[in-house]
Amino acid sequence: MRPNRFYDVIRIGPVQVGTFNNGRGQTHHTAACTAPECGFSTEHRDRSAAELAARTHRCNP
Repeated sequence: MRPNRFYDVIRIGPVQVGTFNNGRGQTHHTAACTAPECGFSTEHRDRSAAELAARTHRCNP
């Protein structure tokens, strides 16, 4: 199986938001925190929802 290819990637604080096509040809958007040991990631159908998740995310110390 081919790995996901992210495009249109932006960074909002420690969170990266990217777009990818899944195996069924659907476009999805993900937000993932790059802070060490955070583990936050979400997948959305709307780009605006992924960006909102990135803007409102707060890492737990």
